[in-house]
Amino acid sequence: MVTEISKNNLIFLLSAIGLIALPHVKHIAPTVFAFFCLMLTWRFAGVWRPRWLPNKALLFVLTLAGIFLLYSQHQGILGRDAGTRLFMTALALKLLEIKQQRDLYLIVYLTFIVAASQFLYEQNIFMAVYILLTCGVLLATLISLNNTKQDNVLALKTAGVIIVQALPIAIALFMLFPRVEAPRWMVFKDPHQARSGLGDSMEPGSISRLGLSDERVFRVKFAGALPPKNQRYWRGPVLAYTDGKHWKQTQSRFADARRDKIKAQGRAYQYTIMLEPQDKNWVFALDMPTHFADDLSMNANYQLTTHKDPNRRTEYRMTSRLDYNTGEITPDEYRENLQLPKAPIDKIIALVQRLKGFDTAPETFIQALMQHFRQEDFHYTLMPPLMEDKPIETFLFEKRLGFCGHYASAFVYLMRVAHIPARVVTGYQGGEFNQVGKFLEIRQAHAHAWAEVWLQNRGWVRIDPTTAIAPERVEQNVDIEQQIASGAVSFIESDAAQALSWLGDVRQLWGSLDYSWQRWVINYNSANQARFLSSFGIETLRQMLYWLMAIVAFITALLSWLLLRGKNNNTDKVLIVYQRFCRKLGKIGLRRKPGEGAVDFACRIKRACPEHAPAVDVITGLFVKLRYGRHPTQNDWLKLKKQVALFKP
Repeated sequence: MVTEISKNNLIFLLSAIGLIALPHVKHIAPTVFAFFCLMLTWRFAGVWRPRWLPNKALLFVLTLAGIFLLYSQHQGILGRDAGTRLFMTALALKLLEIKQQRDLYLIVYLTFIVAASQFLYEQNIFMAVYILLTCGVLLATLISLNNTKQDNVLALKTAGVIIVQALPIAIALFMLFPRVEAPRWMVFKDPHQARSGLGDSMEPGSISRLGLSDERVFRVKFAGALPPKNQRYWRGPVLAYTDGKHWKQTQSRFADARRDKIKAQGRAYQYTIMLEPQDKNWVFALDMPTHFADDLSMNANYQLTTHKDPNRRTEYRMTSRLDYNTGEITPDEYRENLQLPKAPIDKIIALVQRLKGFDTAPETFIQALMQHFRQEDFHYTLMPPLMEDKPIETFLFEKRLGFCGHYASAFVYLMRVAHIPARVVTGYQGGEFNQVGKFLEIRQAHAHAWAEVWLQNRGWVRIDPTTAIAPERVEQNVDIEQQIASGAVSFIESDAAQALSWLGDVRQLWGSLDYSWQRWVINYNSANQARFLSSFGIETLRQMLYWLMAIVAFITALLSWLLLRGKNNNTDKVLIVYQRFCRKLGKIGLRRKPGEGAVDFACRIKRACPEHAPAVDVITGLFVKLRYGRHPTQNDWLKLKKQVALFKP
């Protein structure tokens, strides 16, 4: 019956369940979470009013309601969200049918599964600490269930001691146990989870919307010095086809591998990029990548793609050089990058003629067009006006307000009108430098678009029209918080960036801790494990297992010695004091027989000396508690010592 279960234990358990389930409020459907909260509240009320709990008929109706909720949120048999909703609903219903103590054990184990499911959504330090603490409360609940005499505070202390004792072995297993990578088909993906970011097409305003996002895209750690700020272009999709409004990637008909044609020189920048989960297989590299891992490939537009699962956070090591020549292009590539949706209007033709685009060298026309943007009444803004109809013509001759996408698309369009092969390149520019961890953080707000033109003897050359209007966009740090707050673009000087407020310092410290956590804990896969252990001379699986067994055996022996040593010392002190009590009785002829227990000896003493019965009971009770009891205290030891000292037969 429910009344046989300790109220304190039940309240303790229900509180732990509530804490563990709380983070799922932002992970599962509101209706399912509301159902769980209702059942938990109902179960709380039943602690004091057992008659309010549902009978079998009502519980059956509630079960049908839970099944209906799951069916209404149905998104497939397998998957993270489907499994989490199922466990949450099952746990909620099980709370209402607690009848005996074994039901509590089942609920505790089910709650541990719900706690573990949190890591399917969030794997940061905060969540790890939170789940560790809440699981400590759950472990304390198990301790209380097995020892009804122990209060909850002492159970929490015992749970903390157990966790601290288990941590060294857990760390050893984490570092040395062979990492088994799940096959790709076993990784459950959620097709309904949308991720924002760059797409394989661009239209007016698409990139400016990303400028208001603080979402992290990737982090970069350089082996040496960082490249100049105005050279930190992270290459993404290349857009060559346009219908006058949209720019899209094309199905390249030329060779996929172009690395052999690239002639790169100058300083080689070596770095490691940690890419956040995304729904595209793109890897953003510093323009131009020359060396990269075998699991990456370069397409005809010099964009890197990965063969790994993009839904998982992954690290890549690569090398880039900023000074490069891509060489000649094929006839098909030449025609593709001169494509126009229709003949340009007269005002466009007149503008190109005025800037000498038809009768001068391409380099001269590029300079003239950049000067045109610089001298005319063009402005850079994160919130450009809508230009649905003929966006390029409207931008050039009417609005003259735009973000990087407007300038890049207009520039490429005018280049093509002048018969100069050109295309739009999207990606990210710059990055926020973390002074604590010494790495760059690139967020969606750093999304950028620029142009590439093909020039004889130079290959594809990057031209960023944005620098003609807002050179600070690529030369200084973007104040992302200010952008989000005001919807405008704000830049801060590098000197001022060093004098950040304490909030900024805390954010950078947290970012550095999170980066280390992601690199050394979350991304500790078989490859990283092999690299880490090889630095200690551990190369083979057999060596790993030998080291693992040796470390676990050492930790176990050390903990056993510490635990037994403390217990023996405490036992010896108690036994010495009790033997002093026995020697006092021996002086009057009452000697303890071999094998005689303390309780039996006390009974014999009380029969022989009834006047000493109260003192004998106190001393014997304290001795038994200190030597054989579950939770003796220091006060018990001091009391025993005092009673023996006062005892005078």
